[in-house]
Amino acid sequence: MTDTASRRLHAVARAQDGTALAYQHQGAHDDTARSLLLLAGQANNHHWWDGPREDFDATHRTITMDHRGTGASDKPQQGYSTQQFAEDAIAILDHLGVERADVYGTSMGGRVAQWLAARHPDRVRRLVLGCTSPGGPYAVERDVSVRRALARPAPAAVRSALIDLMYSPGWLAGHPGPYATLGDPDMPPHARHGHLIASNTHDAWEALHLITAPTLILHGAEDRLTPPDNVPLLAARIPDTRTHLFAGARHAYFEECRDEAGKLVQDFLS
Repeated sequence: MTDTASRRLHAVARAQDGTALAYQHQGAHDDTARSLLLLAGQANNHHWWDGPREDFDATHRTITMDHRGTGASDKPQQGYSTQQFAEDAIAILDHLGVERADVYGTSMGGRVAQWLAARHPDRVRRLVLGCTSPGGPYAVERDVSVRRALARPAPAAVRSALIDLMYSPGWLAGHPGPYATLGDPDMPPHARHGHLIASNTHDAWEALHLITAPTLILHGAEDRLTPPDNVPLLAARIPDTRTHLFAGARHAYFEECRDEAGKLVQDFLS
């Protein structure tokens, strides 16, 4: 455990429906430090951000959360949608007394961040969307071969397919794992299904123009899980955007291209 990880503070907030929401915060705590909310991908808990979050600890108080259904949060039978996850995030910011934060969401977390910024523009100072899509009929979806690979009955085969979708072979050769982006292994089946439905039914197309925060859109150029063709779609709908593609990177660009991505985000947030 790193010194930074040992200073991670764990707490619990309550959603409007009473669901207990576990969250974690660490990093800078002086009066001038801004808060940075980091939103993880589908069926993942806060450990999704274990490496990259440390790049922001010197300048921000970083806040992660266990989406309902994951980690130490409650795992209710209902309430799984990207809109609800966004309201859960607001409950955590309220619990911390954070009136306005920078927000960085990747994959499904990017979908959640879209709703958060569209519905609560006064709560988001700057927005970073990574490896995500607007959802709905206008989004560019993954191809059939990817869907088939992730629907295999054998867990080991699905894990192997997911690793291949997350990271390029060259990066994997030097990074044997473990990997924090392959899902929360302790999720019950109903919560895992709820996350899948939440991600698959996301459609923020008509709300994206309500986002007022300056927005940075990042994506791996070789991402097959969420195709990079979604980048110009988001950029065309959100008023104030800039974009960047990471050559050769797949879905987890924020790990594979951590040095470059971290600097881009830091420069944008500052």
